[in-house]
Formats: sequence, C-alpha cells, structure tokens
Amino acid sequence: MTAALYRYCPQCGTEMEARTIFDQTRAVCPACGFIHFTDPKVAAGVIVEQDGKILLVRRNNEPMRGYWSFPAGFVDAFEDPLEAARRECLEETGLEVDINGLVTVVGGREHPNGADIVIVYHAMITGGILAPGDDADRAEFFLREELPPLAFKATRVALGLE
Repeated sequence: MTAALYRYCPQCGTEMEARTIFDQTRAVCPACGFIHFTDPKVAAGVIVEQDGKILLVRRNNEPMRGYWSFPAGFVDAFEDPLEAARRECLEETGLEVDINGLVTVVGGREHPNGADIVIVYHAMITGGILAPGDDADRAEFFLREELPPLAFKATRVALGLE
C-alpha cells in the first residue's frame, strides 16, 4: 500500500485514504481524486570483460557490504539507462566505457532499498584509470573461476551463474 509514502495529497494537501484501485490498495485523495501509483526503482549496470577477466566492485555500504557486484546504480528520473550505466561505471571504477549490447534485464527487489528492475549492459573500456570510488572500496578484474563472494541475484544472473 502506498499510503505510507503519501500521508497528505501532494496536489491539494488533503489527508490521503487507502482505497482499492485497479485491484491494489493505493493512497487516494478524497478531495481531488489524486491516486498515488508507486513506480518501480530501476538500476543499470555494466559487465566489462578484459583479458578474460570480469570487472567487479566491492560494496562499501549495506546491504551486502564487503560483497562484490558489477558496477551499477539507480537510473535518475529522465536519465537514459545507457547513460546511467556509463555514469555508474565511471563513478565506481574510474573507467569510461561504451555500451555494446544488452546482457539481461533482471526483475524482483532483493531488499527494501533495492531496484525492482536491473538493466545490465555489456561494455568496453574506452578510457580512464581503474580506481574505486563512490560506494565501492575496491575495483578489480577476476577470472570467472576465481570470483569473490557476489552480492546480488542480478550479478549472478548477468554472469550466467543462475
């Protein structure tokens, strides 16, 4: 139910009510009719392979602090997911990349602050210097047979492990 997100209507300020709309309980304004639809959170990331190794970053924050994932993060409102994937890679690894294909799209939120949809692209390095940043404390390349502990289902799916 979305009532927890909106106690008061963002359009007219009236207290919202919980009502069943389109087969789901939603926050509805009894005065102006505004209905709050919770939009999914979308993340985008990249699989970068170089010399037979895969680029991963170690998470510096919860959830899954100390576990590894491909460089990824949330897509901002009005941002192209391709641009978000490039931006996140640069922020987390110091590497500039070009996107050269879609790997997969993974659905299903794994934790309360996670993404509902993760779009994973294949990318090639075009510049930059490998250095961890943003919410990663390490950035390294790994052989597939020597992968460290992985953080999320989306990482395992994108790497073909699930």
